[in-house]
Formats: sequence, C-alpha cells, structure tokens
Amino acid sequence: MKKTSLCYTVAALAVVALAPLEAADKNKAWTDPAAAKKEDPDFLIQGEYGEAKKGLPIGVQVVALGDGKFDAYFLEGGLPGHGWTREKKRVKITGTKAADGSVSFGPNPEGVQGKLSGGKLVASKGDKSITLSRIERQSPTVGAKPPQGAFVLFDGTDAKHWKKGKVVDGLLAATGTTSIPTFNDCSIHLEFRTPYKPHARGQGRGNSGVYYMGRWETQVLDSFGLNGEMNECGGIYSIAKSRLNMCLPPLTWQTYDVDYTGAKFDKDGKRTAWPRISVKLNGVLIHENQELNKTHTTAAPVGGAMKDEGGPIFLQAHGNAVFYRNIWVLPKKG
Repeated sequence: MKKTSLCYTVAALAVVALAPLEAADKNKAWTDPAAAKKEDPDFLIQGEYGEAKKGLPIGVQVVALGDGKFDAYFLEGGLPGHGWTREKKRVKITGTKAADGSVSFGPNPEGVQGKLSGGKLVASKGDKSITLSRIERQSPTVGAKPPQGAFVLFDGTDAKHWKKGKVVDGLLAATGTTSIPTFNDCSIHLEFRTPYKPHARGQGRGNSGVYYMGRWETQVLDSFGLNGEMNECGGIYSIAKSRLNMCLPPLTWQTYDVDYTGAKFDKDGKRTAWPRISVKLNGVLIHENQELNKTHTTAAPVGGAMKDEGGPIFLQAHGNAVFYRNIWVLPKKG
C-alpha cells in the first residue's frame, strides 16, 4: 500500500467476520502487521477514518478493545494534526461488531452515531451524515537520512553502540538499552513501533520510553485515540502532556524528532538554567522549547546532581514488545 507523508491513503479494506479470539489469546501481542491482519479481523477495523483534505467537519479514530468491541472517538474538524485540536469537541462512543462484520456506534445522548462496514464509516447526527474511508497516515520523517556530521546509533545491522542492545530481525528491541556514546546539545531522530495488544489497557499497551541524556523521558505507548496525557505517547513523563495526541495506530512506524538544549552552568558549576526540549511526534510539533525543570523523570537510569556533561540515550524496557530503528544524533555546533 502506498503511503504519503501525513497525507491520507484510502485503505479499501474488506472486513471479514470471524469468530472472536479464544480466551488463551487474550494476552497476545502482535508485532507483525501481516500476522495481525491475518489472525485478528478487528485489526482491519481499528484505525483512522477521514479524507485526504483539511477542513473536513469530522474525523474518527477507532480503537480495538478485543472480542469485537471498540471505542470510537468522533473529532470535530478532522483528525489530530489535520484539523482537530484540544479546544475542539471530542466524543467517545462504544461499539460492538455484529455477525456480518459491521460495527454500530451509538447513538449517544446528543444523537451522534456511526455505522462501520467494508472499510467505510458513516457518521451521522439527525438528518446529516458523512461517509469516511479508513486511511493510513505515515510520518513525513519516516526513513529520514542522517545528515552530514550525525552519529548513527542504530541502522539495523548491529547493536555495537548500545549496552544490553538486542537486535531482532534488524530492529532494536526495548531491552533497557543505553547508548554507549553520550551527547549534549543535539538533534535526535528515531523511529518506534508499538505492538497490537487489543485486550491490554493503559500502561500495559505497548509501553516503553526514550530518555534523553538518560534523564528525561518522552513516553512511548499505544495511546492511539486517547487524551494525550503526560504518561501517554508524546508526553514528557511527569513534566508536560503533549499539545496534541499525534499517536498513530499500533504496528505503524512512528517518529520522534527532538531538539535538545542542555542546562547552563556558571564558571563555578552552578546551574543557571534548566535544559529545554522541542519534540515532534510524527512530524507535528507537540512540545516547543519545553523546560525540563527537574533533574530527571520517573524511572530514569541517570539521576542526582546535574553537570555540564550531557548523557546517553536510553530505551526503556517495560515488558512490552516495542522496537526501534533508524536512530541518529546530530550534535549542535558551538
């Protein structure tokens, strides 16, 4: 399937009605999209529904909850990053798959409802309706090449630049691995993929995290469709939630592009300014020049007093099959 950068490609996917997962599979985590499509028909229903243009009156994100159950988030103005903002309306409606493979949502007390079938979702309220197609978005920075002067931490060949690094099928596993090189002021690019775990909830759904200088975390989590809190994807754990939840569905390759500016110290080694960070999740700015106003965030491998020495990149292990690829760091000059 051809994909375009945060533009939309219609995925004309037929939904096949199959039996629910057996109880023995409720803890299963899919790490391969092809296997998920083959083994769980709910995976072909979960996703985003919209159109390839801005200004659409509504976008819908459908989240699989296992056994043919779903949450749908109806978003005023379109999908996140393409019209919807935190100031606009967001309506959650639950749905259950019928024997024919269709899913009905609502109506809710305001009369909003939806009917999903054959890769199309008809959203309606009263006598007004709109038909939305299932689409797939891709970050515009997926596959970004390291610029001249960048240090390539991982290119899929080996984990020589990582302590406790483990490579699985050309991907770096979230094993609690720490980069051997350390950095200070820099720009960082990395790509991550969360597993598909429809029966999991909250922090058990594709959990990991990227720690900058070993101290401050941007969360990695399958929080597709959720609020976008500090402990969800894009949040700077215990410091700031993201401006916008730009988390894409699980098993999609997603990107963090980060600019980090270290703390400032006077000649006596006293800190005069906290470090700052700007973060793009899937190409959309979600933190701008955010002050990191504590010495470290929760579960950081590096803590204690700060010095003007930078630190490593750390990829948190949290018992989930999260994978990383294409990681490089560009130190800032001067």
